[in-house]
Amino acid sequence: MSELQYWVWLSMRSAVRPEVKNALLQHCDGARTLYFARREDLAGLGVRLRPSEERDLLDKNLDAAGRALEICEREGISLITLRDAGYPARLRLLDSAPSVLYVLGRLPMVDDRPAVAVVGTRRASQYGLKTAKTFGADIARSGCILVSGMTDGVDGAAAEGALEQGGIVIGVTGAAIDSGFGGALSERVARTGAVVGEFAPQDRAMQGFRMRNRITAGLAMATIVVEAPKKSGALLFADETIEQNKEVFVVPGNVDTKSAAGSNALLMDGARPAACAWDVLADFESEYPALHPPGEAAAAPEPEQKGIDKENDPAYIDMEMLKKGLNEPETLIVAALTQGELLLDDLLERTGLASAEAMAELTMLQIMGIVTQTPGKRYALSITPVK
Repeated sequence: MSELQYWVWLSMRSAVRPEVKNALLQHCDGARTLYFARREDLAGLGVRLRPSEERDLLDKNLDAAGRALEICEREGISLITLRDAGYPARLRLLDSAPSVLYVLGRLPMVDDRPAVAVVGTRRASQYGLKTAKTFGADIARSGCILVSGMTDGVDGAAAEGALEQGGIVIGVTGAAIDSGFGGALSERVARTGAVVGEFAPQDRAMQGFRMRNRITAGLAMATIVVEAPKKSGALLFADETIEQNKEVFVVPGNVDTKSAAGSNALLMDGARPAACAWDVLADFESEYPALHPPGEAAAAPEPEQKGIDKENDPAYIDMEMLKKGLNEPETLIVAALTQGELLLDDLLERTGLASAEAMAELTMLQIMGIVTQTPGKRYALSITPVK
């Protein structure tokens, strides 16, 4: 049985609060241990469970998890568990961090680059939409990642601005990862960046923007509120950002505009004003030297020391270096793919692995950036090791 199947099972325990899942995991080797835990085992972990949480954890049916994994393999959806090295460190700091992140596209190295969220009302004024798009564009031009809820209005306009400048956007969905939330914008985001969420394919659990907000704010280093009325989800997002001990910036709005009444109130409460994206990003310049004002070119990288020609080129990494850290099934897959692209059936024949096991290991290798899925449902190495 694939280890990933237990993580998917855990992610689908919708009655169990995220912070409770994490507290339980602190006392276990991983999701597999939780899956096999009996009632007395759960009681011995010292985590107080609601009756509904205990019932959900004692439901050992893996059918839904198995179907979800099949969809992930078919649709090119990656999984990153809380125990994986590729899990964003900023998000891992939350007590309520999702046990599994489902990813459409390719999640960038979030912790190596600054990232900010731009939020606001769905019913933005023309001023709000124009400002959000300008902020999104300048965030991208400065070398920063934009984190977006991909909703209509301010969020979507900021994402559009970043995408038009060739920037990287991480979209966060509060629905099942295969629900199509965000529509065409979601598809564009996944092509150059990633769409992430905590709900497995076909998971119809109770979902909502508050759960999405904690992930969006968790991936970002700061939040920019462009325009928000008095009763707005953007204000709840600002509250979430503050609870995570991160800075909230606000674009001042016209005092006569109802759509800016809430965001202007945030300014009165002490939020920092932002007239341009660099008012926010300048705070992170010392931590991320590659960050630069949108009108300036990025600083030239330090010249590399001359050494063996192409010694660091991924295409020249030898097989032994590649195999470091891989388990036996992963090594079999990598060895088979050194001969070129393979269909899944051909890969199974060459490796002797069962279909479910191979699918799980292929997902992990894709997360690690070693294997990629090409058109026609073929698999290939992302690098070309010397044989």
